[in-house]
Amino acid sequence: MTLEFAGRSVLVTGASRGIGRATALALARQGADVAINFWAADDIQQQEATDVAAEIESLGRRALLLEADVSDKASVDEIVAQTVETFGRLDHFVACACYSDRQRMLAAEMEGFQRTIDVTMWGAFHGLRAAAAQMVTQGQGGSIVIVSSPRAFMPHPGSMAYNMAKAAVDQMIRTAATELTSERIRVNGIHPGWIDTPGERKFLSEAALARHAAELPWGRLGTADEVARAILFMLSDDADYMTGSFMKVDGGISLPMWAKKNG
Repeated sequence: MTLEFAGRSVLVTGASRGIGRATALALARQGADVAINFWAADDIQQQEATDVAAEIESLGRRALLLEADVSDKASVDEIVAQTVETFGRLDHFVACACYSDRQRMLAAEMEGFQRTIDVTMWGAFHGLRAAAAQMVTQGQGGSIVIVSSPRAFMPHPGSMAYNMAKAAVDQMIRTAATELTSERIRVNGIHPGWIDTPGERKFLSEAALARHAAELPWGRLGTADEVARAILFMLSDDADYMTGSFMKVDGGISLPMWAKKNG
């Protein structure tokens, strides 16, 4: 596999941390110029995005910081336009941005429930639509990867909004892939399992994470870099015959319950 992205332009949403950050950096290492979308909910996330840009530039590639709430269509249209204005074109798009509140349905606060769907589902759709439209205008094809989740088909309790959003994202990927074949634009999805990212600390302590990780079939949490490597393959020319497909990088979490470690 070549995984060659020299001279190509990529927009990654949710790129200040976690899977988005790892993907942005991996793309830069392979020669891509990267537009880094982030949402600065606090000073920490602003600094994280700045650090990603600095690291990309240290690799000799161009970086573009784009603060935007992906749930807002106009904002997403604008960051795609800014990417093209700065880099001259858009070759690849990766939708990593998501949001999740975890509450059982009957106790769920609807503001957080709605925000989860707005960012996780609509954010992915706005990015997919705007990126695909730009690629159609360019007339040279392209490739898109949307980060989904095993929760699209595993109804984990306490995550109804997130489960719903990811199930919709999976069908969105299949439909977009079908509609865009004539434009030579590939659309694929990835199902990361339980990945060790800063977002997990919103819900669990380090001790709880370690305890649950040991119970997984593979006996540990996945890493953002492992997911990023799979995303790069799906974006690359090596995956030219792959569209409307899904790749699992989940350490066996979606296997039957009897596959649990020491089960």
